[in-house]
Amino acid sequence: MSEGWREKWKDKEITVQAAINKIIPGNRVFIDSGCSEPQLLTSELIKQSEKLIDIEILHFLAIGPEKYFKDKAEDLFRHNVFFIGKTLREEINKGQADYTPIFTSEIPSLFSSGRKHIDVALIQVTPPDPYGFCSLGINIDIAKPIAQSSYITIAEINPQMPRTLGNSFIHMKEINFFVYNDTPLLEFIFDE
Repeated sequence: MSEGWREKWKDKEITVQAAINKIIPGNRVFIDSGCSEPQLLTSELIKQSEKLIDIEILHFLAIGPEKYFKDKAEDLFRHNVFFIGKTLREEINKGQADYTPIFTSEIPSLFSSGRKHIDVALIQVTPPDPYGFCSLGINIDIAKPIAQSSYITIAEINPQMPRTLGNSFIHMKEINFFVYNDTPLLEFIFDE
């Protein structure tokens, strides 16, 4: 795929620092889940954490290598997960993070109905096709309805994200800003 799409959508491309600057204190931020976690955006979010107070981070499954917690409960962000994975289990048990019990099938309507809102959605997608559609790739669980209902959607466009078919597309018009990051996807490692 040619890089002509970057010229077409250049008004939406920003630096990773500028992308995270769109998040303001008090925001509720969704981070794309599992192997689709936008690594560049997540890393910068943690770097800028000192100025981002009162931020609630929503995940479905966090597996990234970034450390969301320091040594004190009040450090960094308040996490709210829909699935208890290894990376946040200890913090949930200590009361430093929250778990919202919900059926996975009910999560999309929770946001699309407006019962719960997202200020900023951080997602990872493929480069757009000639018609402007990006694929959410390997992770189409809850990201699409959340990204479409958030106030601001910031995409990390990664050419290494596989393009999948079906109900996995989001148009560049629905993405407010994007950063470009050509990097391998995270891998889920099963413990024995």
